[in-house]
Amino acid sequence: MLAPGSRPEPRTWLALWRRISWLACWIALCVAEAVPACPFPCTCDGRGLQVDCSGLGLTAPPLDLPAATRSLLLLNNRLSSLPGGAFANLSGLQRLDLSNNFLDRLPRAAFGDLANLTELQLRNNSLRALDAALLRPLPRLRHLDLSLNGLSRLPPGLFDGLPALRSLSLRANRLQSLDRRTFEPLAGLQLLQVADNPWECDCHLRDFKRWLEWFSYRGGRLDQLACTLPKELRGKDMRMVPMEMFNYCSQLEDQNSSAGQEVPGPPCTKASPEPAKPKPGPEPEPEPSTACPQKQRPRPVSVRRAIGTVIIAGVVCGVVCVMMVVAAAYGCIYASLMAKYHRELKKRQPLMGDPEGEHEDQKQISSVA
Repeated sequence: MLAPGSRPEPRTWLALWRRISWLACWIALCVAEAVPACPFPCTCDGRGLQVDCSGLGLTAPPLDLPAATRSLLLLNNRLSSLPGGAFANLSGLQRLDLSNNFLDRLPRAAFGDLANLTELQLRNNSLRALDAALLRPLPRLRHLDLSLNGLSRLPPGLFDGLPALRSLSLRANRLQSLDRRTFEPLAGLQLLQVADNPWECDCHLRDFKRWLEWFSYRGGRLDQLACTLPKELRGKDMRMVPMEMFNYCSQLEDQNSSAGQEVPGPPCTKASPEPAKPKPGPEPEPEPSTACPQKQRPRPVSVRRAIGTVIIAGVVCGVVCVMMVVAAAYGCIYASLMAKYHRELKKRQPLMGDPEGEHEDQKQISSVA
C-alpha cells in the first residue's frame, strides 16, 4: 500500500504494465476465437456468416470455411467437380451459389451434409446428367436453378423428398420430354421455368401436359413450353394444344400391347434359302419356313391430316343440317299450300241434290264446249 501523497516506485509501474499487457492479450485471444477466420482469398462479413469467393478463378472450394457460414458464393470460378466432403462442416449453410462454372458431374453425396439448405444455384454449368438421389438430403430446399446446362432427361425420383420446393428453373437445356411422375411429389411448387428446350409434343409429353393443366389450375406459374416438333405445332405453346390431338396415342398403345402378346416364332432370315434337290425315297416332312414375313409399314400420324379431317367433317355436318332445314321448310310450305287448296276446293264443290249447283255446272260445261 502506498502512503497518501507518495509516488509509486518504478517496479510498481512495471508490474502494473505487465498486468495490463496480459489482460490485453487475453482479450485479443478471446476475440480471435469468437470471430471465425475468413479463408484466403475470399471475403467475409464481420461475423463470417457470408463468404464470398466469386470470380477468383478457384478450381476447388476452400477447405477452411467457417462452420457458422450461412451463405457461400462460388460463382464465376473454374470448378469442374466437387470433391467428397467439400461442405462437410457447413451444416448451417442456407444458400449455395455454384453458377457460371464448369461442373460436368456431381457426386451422389455432394450435398449430403446440407440439411438446412434453402437455395441452390447451379445455373450455367456443363451438367449432362444428375443422380436420382442427389437432392434427397435437402428437405428444406425452396429454390433450385438448373438452367443453362446440357440436361437431356431427369431421372425418376429426382425431386422426391422436396416438399418445400417453391421455384424450379429448367430453362435452356436439352429436354425433349418429361415424366409426370417426376413432378408429382412437388405439391408446393409455385414457379416452373421450362422455356428454350427442344420439346417434342408427342405421346411422350401427353401425361406431363395433364400435370401442367393441374399445376395451372391450382395457381402455379409457367413461363412457356413451346413445341419444336412436329412441324405442325412448331412454336405453339403446349398448353394451347387440345387433348384431342393426342387421341392417336391410345391407338398406338393398343397396337403395341397387342403386338407384345403375339407368340414369337423362329428367327427369320432376310434371304430364304434355296430349296434342296429332292432325293429318291419317301417324301420328307416339310420344314418350317424361316423366311421373314412382310411387315406392314406403320403409317405416320399427321397432325395436319387430323385437322383436315375435323374441318371436312364439320363442313359435311353443316351442309347436311342446312339441307335438313331446307327440306323441313319445303315440307311445311307444301303442306300449307295443299291445305289451302283443299279448303278452296270444298267451298267450290256443290252440295248433293242442289239444282242451282247442277245448273251452274251445266253452264260451265256449255261454256267450255
